[in-house]
Amino acid sequence: MVIEDIFKALGDPTRLRIARLLGAMELAVGELAQVLGQSQPRVSRHVGILCDAGLAERRREGSWVFLRQSESRGPLIEAVQHLLALAETEEPGFAALCEADRRKLAAIRDAREAAAESYFARHAGEWDELRALHSADAEVETGLAAALAAAPLGHLLDIGTGTGRIAELFADQAERVVALDKNLEMLRVARAKLQHLPAARVELVQGDFGDLPFPDASFDTVILHQVLHFAPDPAPALAEAARVLRGGGRIAIVDFASHDHEELRIRHQHVRLGFSDRQMAELLKGAGFIASPPTALEGGALVVKIWTAERRAAASPKSPALESAQ
Repeated sequence: MVIEDIFKALGDPTRLRIARLLGAMELAVGELAQVLGQSQPRVSRHVGILCDAGLAERRREGSWVFLRQSESRGPLIEAVQHLLALAETEEPGFAALCEADRRKLAAIRDAREAAAESYFARHAGEWDELRALHSADAEVETGLAAALAAAPLGHLLDIGTGTGRIAELFADQAERVVALDKNLEMLRVARAKLQHLPAARVELVQGDFGDLPFPDASFDTVILHQVLHFAPDPAPALAEAARVLRGGGRIAIVDFASHDHEELRIRHQHVRLGFSDRQMAELLKGAGFIASPPTALEGGALVVKIWTAERRAAASPKSPALESAQ
């Protein structure tokens, strides 16, 4: 993209405001229209120009389209945001517009939190019932952090992020966190929980653990926290996790040890009643991992296990000379 296209894309007051807003948080097109006080088609046209210039990225999530700053043009985006911040100090009119936009942005944040609280209120009884069966969440989180403490987290993928708690827990330690979930309503809950974090550090993505929407070797760490028991066949999910991990990358799986609480199939849609260490070791080995000894947290009727493993490095191809010598 030539620099003239970038300056042309920024040559409109509305697009300057949109760029400033996306520096604060990821926003749906409808939310942008609400903040800017403009029609959604008009905002979509401005968004298209910014995306064509490589300054923003679209991502569809159900019937909604979300916008965020372009991840592939980091230094350029930083320069643009620095310029916009400077413009606020030098141009009173632009500063007034940005301040008004931020006040409306606060209302967007409040609306997201209210929707999340409503969801929690509807499902609190179910979650409390399940939590009562196993170790306290804080103990599980401490155990997971300890299991991953030996090396930097790098780029982290939280598969099945749910409420976003695990992404939030590790956001300060990872270079970048991608939080993925298939359920649109859960993504809205996670977005409310994570919206206080820098937009460039955390990304939310809709997707399925059996078909991850990422290139090979994209991440250094993958976490599946209370997710794998929903998989009819865990092997494809672990194979996908291995695919998106770099050689030497790590996976951490938090789930239940094998149990006989059949009611969880009906009340909480658990497909599998936990995993034995042998089952998990075989699954990890089959997906190309080298497993470490697991950790057991036995604070309730259900034992929580933390399994960690390292992705085997890809085998180096043999050179033609070596092959001909054999």
